[in-house]
Amino acid sequence: MAKCWDNSRFIAYYRVSTDRQGRSGLGLEAQREAVHSFLSQRPHTLIAEKVEIESGRNADRPELAAAFALCRLHRATLIIAKLDRLARSVAFVSNILESGVDFVAADFPEANRLTIHILSAVAEHEARMISERTKAALRAAKARGVALGGDRGNLPAVAARGAQASAAVRSRQAVERARDLAPLIMSLRDTGHSFEAIANELDDRGIPSARGGLWTGQKVSRLMRRSA
Repeated sequence: MAKCWDNSRFIAYYRVSTDRQGRSGLGLEAQREAVHSFLSQRPHTLIAEKVEIESGRNADRPELAAAFALCRLHRATLIIAKLDRLARSVAFVSNILESGVDFVAADFPEANRLTIHILSAVAEHEARMISERTKAALRAAKARGVALGGDRGNLPAVAARGAQASAAVRSRQAVERARDLAPLIMSLRDTGHSFEAIANELDDRGIPSARGGLWTGQKVSRLMRRSA
């Protein structure tokens, strides 16, 4: 599933555990320095930096959600300073998977790929276990004389359900992006911008359209209808 992420665009996300640390910069400056040092070694555009002040055990992270939205908006990569600040959190891993954004850790750039591999291995193992449990249940049911059926010989129906599921995912992603962009577009509309003028403004800000290429007034209008 290609998303056409721009590997030179980044949204930074920092987390400190207490309000005191947030005010004093304790831990925050070290994270910022690590991120800036990493980015200085490659062509990049740091679009925004988000700071979360809360416990790592707290699954409600509004700044992380805002960072995800910006990543989707700009087709950017989320960058964090240290993997161990976030990787221990199941909520963070879940949020990453659900957000659809790419991410990199400054202290362990390979972690993105490694994490995906680990998650894939876990998912594969779980699927295998479910399959084994299902087969065992079917054998037990058959032994009790239960008539078994299914989609064997009905591959078109299975393929159709797969296509519907894929379309549903694409539709959800399109709606999420429309909602990410809606506040900016509405603010421009409120100042008297036409759809064509908004399209030009989005191009000037470097915000890519859903399928790449330049924005048009028609694309803006269609996106606004989707976000309604």
